[in-house]
Amino acid sequence: MDTASTHPTVTTIKPPSAPASWQAAIRVLLLNVFIWTTLSLIGALTSLNDDLRAGVQGDFWLIFLSWGRSAIALALLSYILMYVLTRWPWFFSRVSHIALGYVLLLLIVLPGQLLYVGKLFTLDGPHDINWGQIEAELQVFDKLAALLRLSSISAVYFAVVAIKIWQQSQERGQAWAQERADALALRLELEQQKSLALRAQLEPHFMFNALNAISALVISDSKDVALDGIHGLSELLRYALAAGDKNWVRFSEELAFVQDYLALQRLRYGERLHIAIEGVDEQVLACDCPPLLLQPLIENALRHDLDCHEEASDILCHFECQSQTLLIRISNPLHEEAAANPGVGLGLRNTQARLQLAYGDAASLQTETSAGRFQVRISMPVARKA
Repeated sequence: MDTASTHPTVTTIKPPSAPASWQAAIRVLLLNVFIWTTLSLIGALTSLNDDLRAGVQGDFWLIFLSWGRSAIALALLSYILMYVLTRWPWFFSRVSHIALGYVLLLLIVLPGQLLYVGKLFTLDGPHDINWGQIEAELQVFDKLAALLRLSSISAVYFAVVAIKIWQQSQERGQAWAQERADALALRLELEQQKSLALRAQLEPHFMFNALNAISALVISDSKDVALDGIHGLSELLRYALAAGDKNWVRFSEELAFVQDYLALQRLRYGERLHIAIEGVDEQVLACDCPPLLLQPLIENALRHDLDCHEEASDILCHFECQSQTLLIRISNPLHEEAAANPGVGLGLRNTQARLQLAYGDAASLQTETSAGRFQVRISMPVARKA
């Protein structure tokens, strides 16, 4: 015996590798470079157009470099924010966190102005400092570092936060959709396994009853008839095996199988068995149904009627299409004086379970006793469930 099949397979889920995280970081960096280069290009073209309209012949590349220098700081800020919000996604889960982050950003960045002004006292050597000179230096700084403009800081911060919130929303939506798809796939798999289990119960049950019919013929010394029965059984088995690989068959195929099955039972019961099939038309024959749906119901009627007494009996099968619903009624007479045939009722329970799997609440199976007859009623859609 293969020992590998006796042990469950353990699947280890590995965390993302370091190269994968680096690749993601590089992609974000390249995206930042592309976006800010594009914005710098658009800004340079706009400035050049303004200069030309004012009658000034500007140099596009100098203008572009000026915009590029301003964009470098903003690009660095957006990249850092993107990394922080990716590393700690809980940070922007609340409005208060977003506001706190904005205040902290201003407290970190804006003091850079004071540091820049401080260079007047240190790097530029000793000279008189006045407010006019400080204002002039701040204007130069403002031109060289657009990062320190409040509007630029705000725009970059809230744009990055909005992008990360949108990404998180998309990821949650995709995760929810994947979980739903996995749940539906698991449910479908379970339903298929349950359907196969029900069929596995049904096929031996059918075989047992069919062989019972033939064994009764052999015991009664009806050898020729028994041979005909064996031939008929082979045809029935051929259909049963083929149907076992299908979820749906045409009602015309199912009805033909039932008629062949009844022909086999007539060899056993002879003139005692009378069966009437009513309401079969083109609309009924074109319906879809689970395979081996009718045979357990016919078998139930035979088992609890003809097997309980020696008199003749009649079984009535009625089919009718009403709008998008197929109605099936199978009934047999009750004989109060006859002893009940013991059984576990596998056929009816199995059929009801298979209808539930195939159609859900759109199908039903009911039984009733009325006017001296036992009746099974099935209501089901004329078309298979999508």
